[in-house]
Amino acid sequence: MASADDFVLVDHPRPDIALLTLNRPERMNAMAFDVMIPLADALRGVNNDNGVRAVVITGAGHGFCSGADMVDSGRVPYIEGLTRATIAHRAADRLHEVIELVGDLHQPVIAAINGAAIGGGMCLALACDIRIASTEAYFRAAGINNGLTASELGLSFTLPRAIGSSRAFEIMLTGRDVDAEEAARIGLVSETVAPSDLLDRCYEIGARIAALSRPGVELTKRMLWAGLEASSYAAHMRSEMNAQLLVRMTTRNFEEAVLARSEKRPPVFED
Repeated sequence: MASADDFVLVDHPRPDIALLTLNRPERMNAMAFDVMIPLADALRGVNNDNGVRAVVITGAGHGFCSGADMVDSGRVPYIEGLTRATIAHRAADRLHEVIELVGDLHQPVIAAINGAAIGGGMCLALACDIRIASTEAYFRAAGINNGLTASELGLSFTLPRAIGSSRAFEIMLTGRDVDAEEAARIGLVSETVAPSDLLDRCYEIGARIAALSRPGVELTKRMLWAGLEASSYAAHMRSEMNAQLLVRMTTRNFEEAVLARSEKRPPVFED
């Protein structure tokens, strides 16, 4: 029998890039706790690995992540002596933790969506900074089809911001499938590629990110997410300027970029 650690694989397929693979293909990488808890541990690990500049998350087999595990949800740790109501909250906290860790990573996170992204799997994909889909991928806000709500793990926050409110309302209220072609057309993913090209395309994006300034990339990621929550255009512009000034005044990255351009070579940012 596979151990919990086998359900999330961590590889380094290219310099500066970490690949996290949900590895329970026989259940389409469903969100059982024996998968999600190791995923949280793996996310913490790459967050603290200063040799990693970009992270790719994908699923083994034909699914990205199929959401709730209909066979066995696994065991929530540290629940001895708790009532059912409290256990439910602790379980939800474990799933929320994964989504929050993705957003809190220093590094940009690229979702390599190789197949079905259903329910919580769709939420996981939307938590990532960049989404690239195989032509075999599809999305479904499945909760409403199961007599529940379609809104879970932040989806009613992230989806309208990704594709607009009307489209998000229609997709979440009907519970219908969104195939890869439609996902690209409405902006749910950046692009679609052939299944055989999916990881290489994600590595290509990761390598481009890794060639840029570390504080520039990390602060840009923070500003992009902060902008989705900003209550004031003017206040957010001031936050952006503070981030820009921090990098401008504490590094020689700008000077290196100008020099590299004049010498017709790639810049080497030493931050």
